[in-house]
Amino acid sequence: MKIFRKDRIQFLKNNRLSKYLLYATGEILLIVIGILIALALNNWNQKRMIKEKEHFYLQGLNEEFLRSKLKLQNLMKVNKLNYENSRKLAAKIKTASGKTDEEQLSALLYNSFSFEIAYNPNNSLLNELINSGGLEDISNPELRRYLTNWESMIQSIHRQENSLRLQRENIVALFRSNSGSIKTIFDHTGISSEMGIAEDQIHSSNMNILRSREFENNLLIFVLTGIVTENAHYNPLMQEIDVILDLINNELEMHAGSSSLSFARPR
Repeated sequence: MKIFRKDRIQFLKNNRLSKYLLYATGEILLIVIGILIALALNNWNQKRMIKEKEHFYLQGLNEEFLRSKLKLQNLMKVNKLNYENSRKLAAKIKTASGKTDEEQLSALLYNSFSFEIAYNPNNSLLNELINSGGLEDISNPELRRYLTNWESMIQSIHRQENSLRLQRENIVALFRSNSGSIKTIFDHTGISSEMGIAEDQIHSSNMNILRSREFENNLLIFVLTGIVTENAHYNPLMQEIDVILDLINNELEMHAGSSSLSFARPR
């Protein structure tokens, strides 16, 4: 720049205006080019930082949804165990003439109503992204849409689970009255010993519960609600998780490909 400045001064002294304007224009062009290069480098750096942040988010979301999928798979097994044992109970109602073994009945009752259903997915990172506006850093609009709709699906799942919980509590309430004996169930299934409670020598029978119309009605509604929970809620949620994981993995593969191209050396 000092060279251009000296030349401009010399041209002005020699009344060579055209040369002065040419050098002045060249100097301005160099300044503009320098600014454009700086802006381009800054823009490239900003995009790189956004990509790195997105990659970090994608990896975290992938881990979260994998854990959420595993939780859902285990929960679906428990739900299926509940309603399948309940269906066996429903079949026993028609043959409640003493042919059913008391211990077998206790096992069916325990396996049907002891395990509460509640899906709690791993959503800490997703919630943070939504609350902080970080979801905008996810470049794939389809993935962003699925992540945005995730919470509404979970709320729908929880409403269904509350309905299932209510049906379960209606049945358990029958055993809190004189209609049934929880102690007999605990003794036959080993729960009493786990609790450090002595088993009874003579057990109160729960066979009469199989003759209760109220028990049968509640039992059938519980079975139906369990099946609906699986087919209309858990299965679609599992499909949703699989779609989200596929989208995340596709984005991670694209990131890996772009990174390898960025750092590839020309041959």
